[in-house]
Amino acid sequence: MKIERIEVFGVAVPLIGEYKNAYRSKTVQKSALVRITESGGATGLGNIDPSPGYSKESIEDSLRVLETGLAPLVVGMDPANIHRVLQKIEPAVEGYLDAKAAIEMACVDLTARVCGVAVHTYLGGAVKDTLLFNAWIGILPPDEAAAETVAWQRRGFRSAKIKVGGNIEADRDRVKAVREAVGPDFRLRIDANAGYDADTSIRLARMVAPYGLQLFEQPVPEDDIAGMARVRREAAGIPIMADESVLDHASLIRIIEARAADLVKVKVMKQGGFINTRRMIATAEAAGIRCVVGHGFGLGINTMAEIMLAATSHNVIDGLECVGPLKTSDDIVTHKLDLGAGSIALPAGPGLGVALDAAKLDRYRFEARDTHG
Repeated sequence: MKIERIEVFGVAVPLIGEYKNAYRSKTVQKSALVRITESGGATGLGNIDPSPGYSKESIEDSLRVLETGLAPLVVGMDPANIHRVLQKIEPAVEGYLDAKAAIEMACVDLTARVCGVAVHTYLGGAVKDTLLFNAWIGILPPDEAAAETVAWQRRGFRSAKIKVGGNIEADRDRVKAVREAVGPDFRLRIDANAGYDADTSIRLARMVAPYGLQLFEQPVPEDDIAGMARVRREAAGIPIMADESVLDHASLIRIIEARAADLVKVKVMKQGGFINTRRMIATAEAAGIRCVVGHGFGLGINTMAEIMLAATSHNVIDGLECVGPLKTSDDIVTHKLDLGAGSIALPAGPGLGVALDAAKLDRYRFEARDTHG
């Protein structure tokens, strides 16, 4: 096979309501879509969903780099040879792991489709037949947070993440209300999105320790690995998970060497594609560190990529966080993923098992503003 054509699109899909975390609020998800066509006519899809304040590059810059910097490099290459594709695009521009992941994802989807297998089969085979998902609770008043979590519990969810930030007393009250509402068996996580320093995070951890948390995600700024290690030592036994601090393999090694985390969160988009993410999961496993997979605002293509990747490793814990389809009012695929019961059977493919809806692509498409010209 040879890559004959690469198309890059920007899409803006409305969210269901407004979502707020420690960075900002938003009501729309702006994403990038890559469609690769090979010489025989087969196609593959890649999709990335950057979040302002969290992603390293803006959606506009990612689209520009995809269109002008990366896509032209791989035309004529074999999409099945992912190693060669990565060898070409990784040194071409510094950073932009999201954009590189979109190309790699489309190549993997295309190759698996041509082979007639699901991506999880192409990646070596699934070890899970059912995938469980983690609900998300925003920075809400205690009674609202409790009611929302109970609603997810009644739908079938077995775990939820509660956003924290701004005031640790309010955080404690929110966590307390949720725990009292859902009972002792429902798993709870908290996520500070790097919004607190080490001292504040330690105080918060000790305040919420009685409520039996599964993990405390990214308690400190992403570059404060020593501070995160200190939180881990003094957090009253609550497992600490690194997220914003995890970017490439080198950052993972720094976390391992500092004994800064009990878990790490990885994303196909953020880590630069399937291969890089799988390698990092394997490294974490060798160090005795479990993994969480997923990001919260993905469209159907990227969400399916993370589902299929997660199914291939026992080191990925239940409670995937790729729950974007729960937050978007629509999608650009023909059948929007239904995660509303908190679990799905492993999709069968072929490829990523989703098809692009041309009408919806036209409806939500936007032209990125060139911020460099």
